[in-house]
Amino acid sequence: MGNAACPLATMTQAYSDDDGAAAFYRRLLQMLRDDGFEFMVGGSYAFSQYTGIRRQTKDLDLFIRQGEWEHLAKLIGRTKWRCELSYPHWLGKIHHAEHFVDAIFNSGNGLSPVDDEWFVHAPEAQLLGHYVRLVPAEECVWTKAFIMERERFDGADVAHLLRACAAALNWRRLLKRFGPHWRVLLAHLVLVGFIYPDEPSLVPAWLMDELLARVHLESLRSGTEPRICAGTLLSREQYLPDLEQHGYIDARLLSHSTMTRADVAQWTDAIGPPAPA
Repeated sequence: MGNAACPLATMTQAYSDDDGAAAFYRRLLQMLRDDGFEFMVGGSYAFSQYTGIRRQTKDLDLFIRQGEWEHLAKLIGRTKWRCELSYPHWLGKIHHAEHFVDAIFNSGNGLSPVDDEWFVHAPEAQLLGHYVRLVPAEECVWTKAFIMERERFDGADVAHLLRACAAALNWRRLLKRFGPHWRVLLAHLVLVGFIYPDEPSLVPAWLMDELLARVHLESLRSGTEPRICAGTLLSREQYLPDLEQHGYIDARLLSHSTMTRADVAQWTDAIGPPAPA
């Protein structure tokens, strides 16, 4: 199980031709195609292709390798569009009037850099008259699984992706993607069993057995120093008190994340002031 591509919904029209953004996106896609620039489409468009669930979106998410950002910026420099590296550890933006495109090469927590494997498993779909590659379903699940902010939780997206793609998902590759953070995957799999109680076969039994066995083994070990808080990999804001008041080490600064202290500081500053009570 899991080597076939996840079947795509028959949804080729993502943006109305009356939408001013459509012309911008179409021209950008054509320019990238003419240059031979490799990219994948993610975000709401990829999600709708996998699940059949349509929702309004104000931008287009392109996934690229981080090492190709400078080349993309040079391409954009030939146009009247504006290009900015919003967060050097994961995100750049391309602006045209009030429209914009996100150029993504990692995740906000630094755990999911775009590498060659993304492209190897990326299926094709049609967008605005162009054939494009989509972010693989496994990478969609992997990146969304860590989004647990106070104002945004992508658990429903994960559940819908798993429900739609369960039969074709490469579960072993997905488990490998989570690596040492397999508990996050387990948490979502437990929720899937709650959300769809009459579909127990969605998640392979061997996977649940393996993950629950890991939980049992970890429960037998004693705690160690220093103490680590991995909550910052799920929310950039909600676990700051653990670092500031209780002396936990920020998991974003350990070897599995690509973030530096400067990246963490900039990403924290972007939270902004708290909303008034």
